[in-house]
Amino acid sequence: MAASLGPEPTETGLVDRLGRQAGVLRLSLTARCNLACVYCRPDPHDSPGLLSRAERVLLVRIAAGLGWRRLRLTGGEPLLVPDLEHLVADVAALGLLQDIALTTNGLLLDRERAFALKQAGLQRITLSLDGADPHTVQRMGGGHSFHTVLQALDHAVAAGLQPKINMVVMAHRNGDAVVPMARLCRERQVELRLIEYMDVGNRNGWQPEHVLPAAAMVQQIHHRWPLTPEARQPAATARRWRYNDGAGCISTIASISEPFCGDCNRLRITADGMAYTCLFAAAGTDLKPALRAAQPQEHLQHLLRQLWQRRDDRYSEQRSQRQREQRQQPAEMAYIGG
Repeated sequence: MAASLGPEPTETGLVDRLGRQAGVLRLSLTARCNLACVYCRPDPHDSPGLLSRAERVLLVRIAAGLGWRRLRLTGGEPLLVPDLEHLVADVAALGLLQDIALTTNGLLLDRERAFALKQAGLQRITLSLDGADPHTVQRMGGGHSFHTVLQALDHAVAAGLQPKINMVVMAHRNGDAVVPMARLCRERQVELRLIEYMDVGNRNGWQPEHVLPAAAMVQQIHHRWPLTPEARQPAATARRWRYNDGAGCISTIASISEPFCGDCNRLRITADGMAYTCLFAAAGTDLKPALRAAQPQEHLQHLLRQLWQRRDDRYSEQRSQRQREQRQQPAEMAYIGG
């Protein structure tokens, strides 16, 4: 790849057909995972043709110039990527991003790596934990990871990575663990983010009766520790509630029961360079030809600009109709990166 990338891109305010402005770039680094969570069903191997680190940095640079200034590094399990710290350092050195965050199951986050990621430029980290005890975590496909994730949380706190906990809730598997998880996160003074079980992909056997609505989760916690809702921030996927006793907050992501497509600002890139303008999309756009063209900046700018300007996705607001009309297989969670 050419060493000189030309002048810095400066375009801002890129909007789609529904007036939604580009904002968050979710970049998956691998579809592989060292767990087998039942709601995700990851791939055992990556597909061929993964983006190189240089291509990912170029992609972030061009996307940031078009308005995607908040970067989320995802997977699969991104800590399986050996040069992760170097990638974080490279994108941080661009000086174009407002925020760099990572979502991980935490199994490979020891103290040394947490501090290395912080030094490289990572600002925030989200750890996945689907139960407040080893048995529940194992039932969700998390193996014997419970105590390891709690240790990873301690390392993240020590490194100053502002951790949160993601909990995917399935009514028939860990719906009884919501209050225990709230207690655990209150004790550790970390935000708990409760995520409704989503119909992403086909491997996870999603059924609507397996969804515990976010409102029911909040009510469970509110009954034990009273909560007050906060105003929803523009383009935020999560709604937030604060404990009345000052013990922090919880948040929910409720794409099933309370769709939030109206101001979604996310572009998702898979590990092999496919761009998806919706978490629930069946078809993506291959960015590799543009990234590997003789003048990648010009080609990629044009492709990303067109991709967003043509976007009119709002699947979760049209779920019933779209499910009846769906002809293609939607991308799997581990592939698209959540």
